[in-house]
Amino acid sequence: MASSDPLLDQDGVRLTVDDALATVTLANPAKRNAQSPAMWRALAEAGRLLPGAVRVVVLRGEGKSFSAGLDRQMFTPEGIEGEPSFIDLARSGDAELDAAIARFQEGFTWWRRSDLVSIAAVQGHAIGAGFQLALACDLRVVADDVQFAMRETGLGLVPDLTGTHPLVSLVGYGRAVEMCLTGRFVQAGEAVSTGLANIAVPVDELDATVTELASAILAAPRDAVIETKALLQGAADRTYDEQRAAERAAQSRRLRDLAGLGD
Repeated sequence: MASSDPLLDQDGVRLTVDDALATVTLANPAKRNAQSPAMWRALAEAGRLLPGAVRVVVLRGEGKSFSAGLDRQMFTPEGIEGEPSFIDLARSGDAELDAAIARFQEGFTWWRRSDLVSIAAVQGHAIGAGFQLALACDLRVVADDVQFAMRETGLGLVPDLTGTHPLVSLVGYGRAVEMCLTGRFVQAGEAVSTGLANIAVPVDELDATVTELASAILAAPRDAVIETKALLQGAADRTYDEQRAAERAAQSRRLRDLAGLGD
């Protein structure tokens, strides 16, 4: 059943649910969906609030940019009101600092849950934290005006919002190093050719393309989607023979389930 009221609408994040499809919207277009710890907490909360019936989650950004990255106020000595500044974080103990960054990452970690398929619809700028949030998803559909960039290294930092693992797995070590260390823009054509994006479309076709992709995924039986995603997620860490064995085990479960003999 479609829900007309958002399940969450706070700190620049809005969550709506329509049956098996959820949409998480970055909803601060006046600041180009710049990110803050409050937004990261809201993103984590969106993951916790998802109803069990949700199978596909679409991530989108309102306005001309998906997300321009960190709110630059975080770089000022006073930081953002109510949040620890970078200086405050740096002065904390090792365990406290590690725990703070782990909390920041929580808004980026649930998008690849085995029971969900996540699709990022990316237009305009996706910089730094915005790039990493798009990378957190399983799939990326981009508009032809997209501009990805990883700017953390140029600011004296590292990408720490879970983006390095998927970036290397998608484009390879050499390209990932070059993208991160130069901070240059990666546009739509290169994004598709290097595997960063699944497809690029004109801006006015972005929403329709994502809806069509979500519908195609929802048309397949849920358990088969979950098993297939788990197989693919684990493939890189298995040998060829281990992957063959994982395929056999997954198919055995599917056959028994289809025959009504599953657990």
